Amino acid sequence: EILINNAGVQDSGRDIDVNLKGTIRITEKYAFQSSIKSVLFIASASASTGSEFPEYAASKGGMVAYMKNTALRLATFGATSNSLSPGGVLTDLNHKVISDPTLWKRIMDQTLLPKWAEADEIADWAYFVTVINKSMTAQDILIDNGEAAKSDFVW
Repeated sequence: EILINNAGVQDSGRDIDVNLKGTIRITEKYAFQSSIKSVLFIASASASTGSEFPEYAASKGGMVAYMKNTALRLATFGATSNSLSPGGVLTDLNHKVISDPTLWKRIMDQTLLPKWAEADEIADWAYFVTVINKSMTAQDILIDNGEAAKSDFVW
């Protein structure tokens, strides 16, 4: 009843194939059925900011556009389709920047709430969007602690 697209690679040379094409293949195979309730795509803040690696950002941006396409088609089943776009998340995959005091300070200087999300917080969002939510569809939720909103405006 719920499909969560969470697989992905970064800067692998296969980002478009795995992140975007793989997501499309799985969604087309499993989502469009009468028992479907919700489809969730785990995208990335890079989908809207364009930051990080070029193919990664493009694959995640394409995923958000595809999510909106699925929302149009899943509405006939009464199902929702949304995406989460996390910014930094405290995981082992990000150990390189988390453990480097210089890089970590640079990152925190670009974040309104100087922290990154815990993996459990993203899981809570996923639960809310797929199980509790019944009305929101075709939306991308940016969870980046205000990083995209940060502005170093100088007069």
